[in-house]
Amino acid sequence: MTVSTEKMASNSPSASAGNSESNEMEDSPKTAQKRKATEEDMETEGAASVKPSFPPAKKEKLVTAESRRILVPQNRYTPLKNNWTKIYTPIVEHLKLQIRFNIKTRNVEIKTGKETEDPNSIQKAADFIQAFIYGFEVDDSLALLRLDDLYLETFDVKDVKQTLQGDHLSRAIGRVAGKGGKTRFTIENATRTRIILADSRVHILGSFQNIQIARRAICNLILGSPPSKVYGNLKAFAEKARERC
Repeated sequence: MTVSTEKMASNSPSASAGNSESNEMEDSPKTAQKRKATEEDMETEGAASVKPSFPPAKKEKLVTAESRRILVPQNRYTPLKNNWTKIYTPIVEHLKLQIRFNIKTRNVEIKTGKETEDPNSIQKAADFIQAFIYGFEVDDSLALLRLDDLYLETFDVKDVKQTLQGDHLSRAIGRVAGKGGKTRFTIENATRTRIILADSRVHILGSFQNIQIARRAICNLILGSPPSKVYGNLKAFAEKARERC
């Protein structure tokens, strides 16, 4: 019994040493993988800290020619003829577009050429011509060419209240205009927009947010709200706009 215990004792250190060596052999691939993972993370962190640099984009010239046609009503022939020089000068010189008035079809035709650089210039020119056809002044319409955040919106008074007919429609238009155009001027000054009343059509020129405020005030007047209430809302809006500035 003593011999067997001594053999067992003598064999136990060698067995433990063999087990430790096997454990070290098993752990070595895992530690190597961890080291590789940490090195890769450090490399990715270093690469993320470096900002990529790209060359500035070049303006691409138009491959295909585009054209727009704007119909001119009869009541706008004379203003178009008197202001033709002011209209075609910025379109030809600054936007590098071609423009002409077709007498047979009564359309103002705009076309891109080889010198046209900006592909969006033809749409700006079309909006500029359309604003003038609606009745806006040339100086006010030119803002569509100079600024990118200006828009043109039009709607009918009957779209707000479809039951308006006859004298009721005339009274609704009169409430929007006011005595001597006072109500319209007040809305324009408070919202920094330009408003044109053409029969039952309402045209608004301005930024997106200002157009929404002006349209809301006009709709309230059409629906029968008293002007004093509309003025109060516009005054509050004007004060908030001044605080933001």
